[in-house]
Amino acid sequence: MAHDHAPENTVTTETPFARAVLIGFSLLFLLLVLAMPLLAVFTEALRKGLPAFLESLSDPETFSAIWLTLVVAGISVPLNLVFGVAAAWAIAKFEFKGKAILSTLIDLPFSVSPVISGLVFVLLFGAQGLFGPWLQSNGIQIIFAVPGLVLATVFVTFPFVARELIPLMQEQGSADEEAALSLGASGWQTFWYVTLPNIKWGLLYGVLLCNARAMGEFGAVSVVSGHIRGQTNTMPLQVEILYNEYNFVAAFAVATLLALLALVTLVLKSLLEYHYSAELSASRRH
Repeated sequence: MAHDHAPENTVTTETPFARAVLIGFSLLFLLLVLAMPLLAVFTEALRKGLPAFLESLSDPETFSAIWLTLVVAGISVPLNLVFGVAAAWAIAKFEFKGKAILSTLIDLPFSVSPVISGLVFVLLFGAQGLFGPWLQSNGIQIIFAVPGLVLATVFVTFPFVARELIPLMQEQGSADEEAALSLGASGWQTFWYVTLPNIKWGLLYGVLLCNARAMGEFGAVSVVSGHIRGQTNTMPLQVEILYNEYNFVAAFAVATLLALLALVTLVLKSLLEYHYSAELSASRRH
């Protein structure tokens, strides 16, 4: 009797030479695109020594830019956290009219240029915008002020939390929540003790990406800021100003903070993925 034999899997069986070429190409690409630019940033920032580096960061305008970046991120990220959880819960747990539209709108910032989103806010809240005259008559300043920076940052970053949670919640289903409600738990208790523990790693991951984007956003913030020194310049805008003024040490000193933020984000991202994978494997074993 003839026996059927499974065909050998030749698709993923590369020769040692092919593996060496692929690995070498990947490492070379990472070296040219990631490692060398980062090294250049830190080298240029420390070109005149550590005292000049620290002096650049202690400049009043630079310190104001750092503080403003933290303030804008500190407001934007919690707002997106609340929106992301609410939107993900609605889309993943309920059926309602307009669900597809809401899901599409969440992706809107990914398809719209940040500069265009900034211009939209100018057209709405600027001096000649739709609501500009009313805002001016009531002494409310949005464009060229902190509220405008927050609005622009919220817009470009609000998909991150929701997009991390929606597939996670859809995969988990609503059986746990239904069981908790059938046992007499309130809606808040169900969320706090059932839903939140199930989504905590995805939530932290989304918040991490949202914060990194909020602190590094340039396009939308540049349009609504007005580039007022010491008042509406965030760190990315301050880097541009210092560089255009040929103050390279100061520009790269501020850039190192953004580079460090990126590196910390990568490390935390890897840790979150590791803990999530470990917890998922443990839950499957049980």
